[in-house]
Amino acid sequence: MKFAAIKRLVKDIWWTPPSAIQAGSQSYIYRPRRVDGARFIKMGDRSSVDKYGWLSALEMYAGRSYTPSIVLGDDVHIGRYSCLTAISKIVIDDGCLLSEHVYISDLSHGMDPEGGLLVEQPLCSKGGIHIGAHTFIGYRACILPGVTLGQHCVVGANSVVTHSFPDYSLIAGSPARLLKRYSESEKKWVTVSERQ
Repeated sequence: MKFAAIKRLVKDIWWTPPSAIQAGSQSYIYRPRRVDGARFIKMGDRSSVDKYGWLSALEMYAGRSYTPSIVLGDDVHIGRYSCLTAISKIVIDDGCLLSEHVYISDLSHGMDPEGGLLVEQPLCSKGGIHIGAHTFIGYRACILPGVTLGQHCVVGANSVVTHSFPDYSLIAGSPARLLKRYSESEKKWVTVSERQ
């Protein structure tokens, strides 16, 4: 077997997204990986999910049907051990960079005290998640249901994002709060207190 053929075979085994995923050119999901609901997942061109990533678009859980969607734009790069789970919709626009261990989920387990085991209760969602273009999400950050982040946002490490923020926001904390905004006129990040 020629070297080029071996290289192509190894690439197919280790990197190529499952065939049911709509994936653009030069897009990879590295192994080992976990992918649930591949037919509800779409990747643009030149995007990647690093090793131990988990993409889960859940069509059925605890006897209830859902219409999930996970959409990654062009040039989206997701770090190792990241987890994206959806029963509604997660959209990550072009040029986003997600660090390792990032958690993005538009769902939660039912928590009815009289509903039996939590793991057997239907899932619920407070809305989809939309991450604007060219946003950076730091190490171990969590993005929770119903959140929209504008373009060119920065999310600090270990942040828990519970509500939406506009373009050019630098946020951090648990829950995350606005620390800085990028000033296009000054060409720098300006702390919120300096604007008041």
